[in-house]
Amino acid sequence: MDELLQRELERGASALGVPLGNAQRDLLLAYLALLQKWNKAYNLTAIRDPRQMLVRHLLDSLAVAQPLRGQRFIDVGTGGGLPGVPLSILYPKREFHLLDSNGKKTRFLFQVKTDLGLDNMTVHHARVEQYRDEALFDGVLSRAFASLEDMVTGCRHLLRSDGRFWAMKGQLPQDEMDAISTWCDINAVHTLDVPGLGEQRHLLEISLR
Repeated sequence: MDELLQRELERGASALGVPLGNAQRDLLLAYLALLQKWNKAYNLTAIRDPRQMLVRHLLDSLAVAQPLRGQRFIDVGTGGGLPGVPLSILYPKREFHLLDSNGKKTRFLFQVKTDLGLDNMTVHHARVEQYRDEALFDGVLSRAFASLEDMVTGCRHLLRSDGRFWAMKGQLPQDEMDAISTWCDINAVHTLDVPGLGEQRHLLEISLR
């Protein structure tokens, strides 16, 4: 199974145009193994099959990598570390903060950070409306918010004036885009093709006016 997962990760990353070194590949697979191990007790994801985890978690996260611009990011409502952990592995010279209000999930993420030696990743156990960071962020990432309006209103205090929201979505949420159109700009809609998924994926790039 390990060799199969390795081959599928390498093929998937190549199809996405995301270059992986051997060390990055091994770290991504080590993260997947930790996710499987801790999932039994911590219920980090409803997906149990390792190959489905690879597609729906690792490749789904890597699919958003290329459009990202900036140096300092926060992944809000990160859960088991998606997309924050794979992006931290892929971009070791960028800074990623992973925030979640669930103590079990942040304990898992502290373990991931320690075991994988991800010095560019910081874990925060807090509710987003209570979390503050004076330095602010170039990008706010999330695939967990119910709506774009919730994401923008709940996280705008974290974003630099020239920063971007990066919202991971399935089908294009036109109603949600219309709901924020009077006070936000949709700078770009990136259509993503996640290898092996066969479902729609989009990354919305949003800024405040």
